[in-house]
Amino acid sequence: MPEQRPTALVTDAGRGSAIAIIRSLGRRGWRVIAADSSPHSLGFRSRYTAGRVIYPEPERAPRDAVAALKTAVEAERVTLIIPVTDAVILPLSEARAEFDGLCAIAMPTPEQLTVVTNKLKTIELAQELGVPVPLTRLVETAAEALALPISDWPVVLKPQASRLYRDQATVEHFEVSYAHNRDELAREIARFEGRCPVLLQSYYPGEGHGVELLLYEGRPLAAFQHKRLHEVPITGGASSFRQSVPLDPTLYDYSARLLGALKWTGLAMVEFKVGAEGGKLMEINGRIWGSLPLAVFSGMDFPARLAALYTDGPPAPANGPDTRYRIGVKARNVERDLVWIASVLLGRR
Repeated sequence: MPEQRPTALVTDAGRGSAIAIIRSLGRRGWRVIAADSSPHSLGFRSRYTAGRVIYPEPERAPRDAVAALKTAVEAERVTLIIPVTDAVILPLSEARAEFDGLCAIAMPTPEQLTVVTNKLKTIELAQELGVPVPLTRLVETAAEALALPISDWPVVLKPQASRLYRDQATVEHFEVSYAHNRDELAREIARFEGRCPVLLQSYYPGEGHGVELLLYEGRPLAAFQHKRLHEVPITGGASSFRQSVPLDPTLYDYSARLLGALKWTGLAMVEFKVGAEGGKLMEINGRIWGSLPLAVFSGMDFPARLAALYTDGPPAPANGPDTRYRIGVKARNVERDLVWIASVLLGRR
């Protein structure tokens, strides 16, 4: 019979962010079940892993992946599921009612998820709240894109949704791309036609910053900020090398406004580019973000706080969020940073 300790099931256990969660909760006495679609997941090797679950690839068999997670929840008497990637979150969200009475799930409501996974809805919310965004147009075909009067290049092509859960059959993934002229624009848009609408955004140069928060019904409980030192691709993307920085009052205000309007409970990261015109919103990341280990290294133990929120309830209202963390701590994703180094050496800066 499983031990009578609170038990967390962490998905996508091979990711650095998931391993940070496993370590954090394990050190605080939680019984942690590591779950992944790969039998070779690094999270399975952690000293803090008390059990292992292998589920089908959610991109190819999302319903089967959810069924495997439910079986594990029942067998292991799981207290809390912490899903890490959208590939798991999307089908799990649709099947959420199946877990009622079994365990808590640390993820947003379907309504909140709709806003943060739909980039157009995110932009519209930001505009309503006075949060600056790059000039954005929605197009569905190359003809619509080429009809726009574009004078500043490059332009950024953002799929309206990074992942789409289609008919409970697959979870399809889309990547951001860039176009430097009209020929490239037509070629890039053609990849999305009939599959996903695209947001065309003016390219805004600047430093990438992420403001990470833990909230309860829109009330910030803890906050952290990092700066991206290296990004892949180098024109703007996921960070490969980052540093903790002081919380910027303006960026924090924008982030708190957005997540407050959504009545958000749990973790989220709000991404900005900070350039000549100040900070502009890039997106809201409504799941566990890849640079989570940096926050933990810096003394902001988001995983432990998240677990406590879902099991013990919110702390009493205070004067503001906890912002105590070390400044200047750096963390590197070695594999991704090798790609950054290669890009720079090849002259793609």
